[in-house]
Amino acid sequence: MPYGLYIAAEGAHAQDRRLTVLANNLANVDTVGFKRQLAICQARYTEPVSRGLESTGSGRWPDLSGGVVVSMTKTDFSSGPLKETRNPTDFAIRGEGFFTVQKENEVFLTRAGNFQLNGKGQLVTQFGSDQYLVLNDAGQPIVLDGSRPWRVNPQGVVEQQGLVQNIAVVRPASKDSLLPVGENLFRATSQPEPIPLAQRQVAQGYLEMSSVQPTLAMVELLEASRLLEANLAMVQTQDQMLANLFSRVLRSA
Repeated sequence: MPYGLYIAAEGAHAQDRRLTVLANNLANVDTVGFKRQLAICQARYTEPVSRGLESTGSGRWPDLSGGVVVSMTKTDFSSGPLKETRNPTDFAIRGEGFFTVQKENEVFLTRAGNFQLNGKGQLVTQFGSDQYLVLNDAGQPIVLDGSRPWRVNPQGVVEQQGLVQNIAVVRPASKDSLLPVGENLFRATSQPEPIPLAQRQVAQGYLEMSSVQPTLAMVELLEASRLLEANLAMVQTQDQMLANLFSRVLRSA
């Protein structure tokens, strides 16, 4: 089987995976707090090198390129633009930090601050369920009386008629320790640390929008699509060459 056929097929598979990631980014261009995903491509080792039968840099044919492969998908945690909504239950973090929310018995991190008050006066995520409770520094749900005025200062302190609650804003030990679990939530594989009040910047009446840049994402999508088409064309070419070879062998037999 022609080696080029495998190279082209691997390239097509890599670009197909990349297209999936890019399409998901574009689908979330208007999603509050969404962080774009990056498909990381790298050169693929040949089979002899992968099995330890050949070393890289030998210069011999078993060390030829093995094509390209998507090694991993990473999250770009760059901040998105802030949008003023004037909605009192909308919050945005300027700079680093994440809100903490509770889903069932597990705590997750999020940058999406489009919250609301449920029927119990609890501050919850956009999904409007008690399973997505916004937590304070003590790890407890934030509860407010919706019929009375309240405000949030730039440090994320909720004040309502003498009652003070600090919105939990935390910093993960490493961005690599955050695993996306959907619904704009991240699971921290290591314990995040709270950010001191003096270092917090929480804007009430604002939302952090998606970090996806539509124009750039569209260009990347077109690029990946063209590369996929080029690799598929190479597969067809290799297949045609193989068919011609078999045809000549059969005619000469």
